[in-house]
Amino acid sequence: MATYIQAMSTTSSYRYILLSPDVRGGAARVEGTRIGVHDVIGLLQNGETIESLTGNCFPTLSKAQVYECLAYYEDHKGEIDLLVARQAAQALS
Repeated sequence: MATYIQAMSTTSSYRYILLSPDVRGGAARVEGTRIGVHDVIGLLQNGETIESLTGNCFPTLSKAQVYECLAYYEDHKGEIDLLVARQAAQALS
């Protein structure tokens, strides 16, 4: 069963981001997809734009979902940076 994420503050929540222990190792992902927040952030860090993400890389994502990934990243940088680094290391091996 999926768990919706709430920010540290009880006044903030993420509409499109959720955690499911049985999907993507429990990493934060976009609701209704297997696209991890770290997938989106990793591509943006490697030069993709929001337009290229929603137009080419992940055409099923809306700009609102990408922006929410960015918001989640701002609140969870350590967690997401670690996942991006792990994914990059796997791609090199």
